[in-house]
Amino acid sequence: MTASYAARPVALGARLSACPQVNTLGFKPNFSDYTPQEQAAIRAAPKVYYPTAFYADLFNAMGKPTFPSFHTYKFAQDKIRQTAIFEMKGIPHPKTRVFYGKKQKRCIPDHFCFPFVAKIPRGSARGTGVFLIENPQDLATYLGRQGPAYIQAYLPTDRDMRLVIIGNKIRLAFWRLAPASGFRTNISQGGDICFDPLPQAACALALETARACGWNDVGMDIVESEGRYYVLEANMKYGTKGFQQAGIDYKQLLASLLLSKEI
Repeated sequence: MTASYAARPVALGARLSACPQVNTLGFKPNFSDYTPQEQAAIRAAPKVYYPTAFYADLFNAMGKPTFPSFHTYKFAQDKIRQTAIFEMKGIPHPKTRVFYGKKQKRCIPDHFCFPFVAKIPRGSARGTGVFLIENPQDLATYLGRQGPAYIQAYLPTDRDMRLVIIGNKIRLAFWRLAPASGFRTNISQGGDICFDPLPQAACALALETARACGWNDVGMDIVESEGRYYVLEANMKYGTKGFQQAGIDYKQLLASLLLSKEI
């Protein structure tokens, strides 16, 4: 292994593949499929970038730092786990309960008045698993799917905020405006982006939440309701359309943050 090769940062996932100063090795589920040179580089690396969820667990067990952090991967696309940490940390979050089994699910109207929000709690992203439940028929349709019911109070609004934190700083922040025909603000669901300044209190809440939860590469969704700010959820697989509209080259940004040792 040459000295120049060994000195380069090591990444597994593809986000830094456009950066020639980084050895992006790709994901291989069998560690033995990496060449001896690649295996040596991974073992010697002081930090591994974009390790993938599979290797993040293993590097954490080895005591090897990664970016994103181990905790960032552990909470990805898991609304139930996120709600639990928000409640344990005292982070403002809309009233939310998880219901398991038929007996518990029959009690949902005892805890929430229509309308309320129901979500697919694991594996969903970009607003595809979010439903406004306005009546018993809507609820019955939602409960027709398998798995736990994730129910959240509906906070009427036509906008929320997306704040992208990379490292320990907000790198992009914008409003997401719901389309006239729907309540979801997700850009992939027809929402619009607005770059008007965000309230400082919302920015502070996003940073404090990321710090408290150990997340360092996350799109934080925050909403204002009756003068208070609430964290809706954290998105570790956030989209990059906001960066595009802001004129920011996302991959170039990541490379510059790595080379300046901000991540």
